[in-house]
Amino acid sequence: MNYGNMTDEEIITLIRSGNHEAMDYLLDKYRNMVKRESREVYLIGADSEDLVQEGMIGLFKAIRDYEQGRDCSFRTFAVLCVKRQICTAVTRSNRKKHYPLNTYISFYSQDKADVSLMDILAAEECSDPETNLLMQEKLGGILEKINTLLSRYEHRVLELYLNGQSYGQIAEELGKSEKSVDNAIQRIRKKLSTE
Repeated sequence: MNYGNMTDEEIITLIRSGNHEAMDYLLDKYRNMVKRESREVYLIGADSEDLVQEGMIGLFKAIRDYEQGRDCSFRTFAVLCVKRQICTAVTRSNRKKHYPLNTYISFYSQDKADVSLMDILAAEECSDPETNLLMQEKLGGILEKINTLLSRYEHRVLELYLNGQSYGQIAEELGKSEKSVDNAIQRIRKKLSTE
């Protein structure tokens, strides 16, 4: 069947009568719109594909809930549903209960010297003087990177973050926005992981 010659409303009628190919066609037709809408939003702790998936859920809901004969076209309704679903995902993600999951730093991720934070922490308990010396040098290198690569603002943000303060608390103390704090932490992670 040639869905390209049909209106969205006609395709929705086919979908509701059980035509799965029509559903696939409509989802593919609006996939680029979903990608475009998802690029306009940032979701802490997620990648762009997660937002695209949320947008596709919104598109599916639009297909399911669209009422023909209303004052708006399906396209307008679909854009609205996609935006709402993405905004709901962002709101859900920003809840305080998700904060630890969205901002974790792995104890086991390794840097270029193949040493993890867990190795450094465990070294303090180690009685081998050679291992202790190597780990102290490694820790000294990390501290040197912090002091040389980070701006005064980033250094202060890192200090407060490592003391267990939330983005909101850091922002309040420094008189900045939470987004500014988040951007600083992302820059810190990038600077410390690439050097």
